[in-house]
Amino acid sequence: MAENVSSVQHASSLQRDPAAGASAPFSKWAPAVLLAWLIPGGGHFLLKKRERGVVIAVSVTVMFLLGLMMRGAMFHPEGGDLLTTVIYYGGFIGDLLSGVLYFIAVALGYSQPDMAGHVHDYGTKFLVAAGLLNLLAMVDAFEIVTGKKD
Repeated sequence: MAENVSSVQHASSLQRDPAAGASAPFSKWAPAVLLAWLIPGGGHFLLKKRERGVVIAVSVTVMFLLGLMMRGAMFHPEGGDLLTTVIYYGGFIGDLLSGVLYFIAVALGYSQPDMAGHVHDYGTKFLVAAGLLNLLAMVDAFEIVTGKKD
């Protein structure tokens, strides 16, 4: 009996091993993570986690659309001093992480200048936050594929 309990505990600890993701083959997790980036919630739909995929898709899309409706500015890579470079490249990466939403907005010609005002500033933050929320969804999809999470 004690043997059974220890083997179950050992198997359980192996399943939740933090190093397990490092040994997972690229071809196993890459499609889910790539789809999670391109289409918010898409990686979870691929992994048959439909409820979680719907919540992610709706959350990221609504946050991105609110940012657009507030006429938030999208970041473009810009050099300069260290702080300017970090802000503009970081903001650009945050915008880009929204996946297809970003590409559609850019393809349709969305471009707002960086203007003074609270609403525009919040809109800019919403656009970046939508991408960062999608990044969390990508990490979640990765952890599901590698067995670190249900």
